[in-house]
Amino acid sequence: MRFSRIMACLLPPLLLAAAPPAADDPAATFSALAAVDTQLSTIGQRLVTANVALCDRHGPAPGWVLHALGQYEPGLRDAARARFGFDGPVAIETLVPGSPAAVAGIVAGDALLSVNGQAIDQSPPGNAANTVQRDAAEALVMRQPADAPLDVALSRGGQKRRVTVPATPGCAASFEVLLGNGMDASSDGRRVQIGVRFLARYSDAEVAAVVAHELAHVVLHHREQLEAAGVKDGMLAEVGRSGRLHRRAEDEADRLSVALLYNAGYDPAVAARFWRDHGGDVDGGLFRSRTHPPSKARAAAIDAEVAAIPAGAARPYTPAVLATRTQPMN
Repeated sequence: MRFSRIMACLLPPLLLAAAPPAADDPAATFSALAAVDTQLSTIGQRLVTANVALCDRHGPAPGWVLHALGQYEPGLRDAARARFGFDGPVAIETLVPGSPAAVAGIVAGDALLSVNGQAIDQSPPGNAANTVQRDAAEALVMRQPADAPLDVALSRGGQKRRVTVPATPGCAASFEVLLGNGMDASSDGRRVQIGVRFLARYSDAEVAAVVAHELAHVVLHHREQLEAAGVKDGMLAEVGRSGRLHRRAEDEADRLSVALLYNAGYDPAVAARFWRDHGGDVDGGLFRSRTHPPSKARAAAIDAEVAAIPAGAARPYTPAVLATRTQPMN
């Protein structure tokens, strides 16, 4: 997760479906954070590796979740060291079960020293919590060849070792859990953010439908397309030409999400069911953003996209909507 981990933000019981951590028990809170990070990263790993053929921007997908000591407020860093180890300023928080990194022998708590001979910043974190070292480490990993193994130097308990992680190409995207009570899901062109309430309230398949929609925005370069078209954000995003192009992007992402789910082995019909059963939880009813179509309309459009997949279609299935990636919005 790429945010400042401040204890005041970690208290909602949604962090755990049962037995939420006590406010004075940071170790339990950190364990809850690792659990939701693992859940989201497992879904993301499945989607980015299964759909690598549909993406035109690739990166390594080792299946680990990095965090940095500097993400934590100074008053929490001793507790973070006690829970996670932090033999260095950037470490493995958790791993996707069965991922290339896990199979290679990397374990949670390993500090990351270098990747393919390129050093990870080992300077001590500053007084203000930030994600600079974490983001720099992730960017370094993403710059490595997607189709080549990763030579990784690690440290744990003062013992250094090197590990080779097998090549596992994926779509160039990362995944982040957002804390708080909002039903928020978004992407910025490379990072998918999902509110913790989704992970607490819905099944993995339903969460995957939301993740696939946001990943579709990344695959289709919607952020860049909308910026190139001069589309407005804020209050002006919902009206006129800006509103129409925002809704077009949302419709395209819904349609592509069907293929992303299908290729990853999910039942793509789960997306339509999600919007029918839970759309009111997410779109705000009368107060919903007009940049998004109504839930019933989304479900109907997704049903039509599912029906368009030929029976027994080979994976990866490439839908027609993917061609919009190279077409300017106008």
